[in-house]
Amino acid sequence: MTRVLVVEDDPAIAGLVRLYLTHAGWEPELVADGAEALRRLEASVGHYDLVVLDLMLPGLDGRGLCRRIRAGLGGRSDVPILMLTALDDRRDTLEGFALGADDYLTKPFDPDELVARLKALFRRVGGGQQGVAERERGPDEVRRLGKAILDVAARRLTVGGTEVPLRPREFDLLAALALRPGVVCTRDALLERVWDNEPGAESRTVDVHVSRLRERLDAAGAGLAIETVRGVGYRLAVAGD
Repeated sequence: MTRVLVVEDDPAIAGLVRLYLTHAGWEPELVADGAEALRRLEASVGHYDLVVLDLMLPGLDGRGLCRRIRAGLGGRSDVPILMLTALDDRRDTLEGFALGADDYLTKPFDPDELVARLKALFRRVGGGQQGVAERERGPDEVRRLGKAILDVAARRLTVGGTEVPLRPREFDLLAALALRPGVVCTRDALLERVWDNEPGAESRTVDVHVSRLRERLDAAGAGLAIETVRGVGYRLAVAGD
């Protein structure tokens, strides 16, 4: 059964989320502060499939908890995170993505939309259905990109036999750009292919994820560069091509 850690200090909202997730066939576990959530994550490596994280929490807030999870201090650094925020501010949304959140909802939210977003997020990380990248490129395709190998079916990028850790959105973003290396892909096209035109996703969302993906590729020495075409979008350049 899919297990979801819900970190929310408002009892009414937490209870509503638990009700809808339970009806969806999932197993939610509620905690009211970031420190307790971190303790449970550390004590149960791999135990949770998803995290629903409120931004405004007492003590260790959502920003700090998200940062610590992505640093590996919560036992599993790649657990998908959906962030809840009462702040209807694009800067807070972009900051959440920069910290490593995979999706977000602004309060007040529709519980049915929350469940739909979590299901979509779970699919992207291998919850039994193909993600956006696989649907577009075919389930069996393996692409050699210079020193790197992109395996869509396994959702793995390897360089010299070593796997490069990528977040689900980052993998789909790379896969979309790798469809046609050297050819410009517009931001609108990336929003459609990678984000499936989700509400709230915008050009700046693409830019933030491209920045994070660049950092991972550079750190891995992948020989892959994501070039900016001003006012249009991005293209993937492969060293040696």
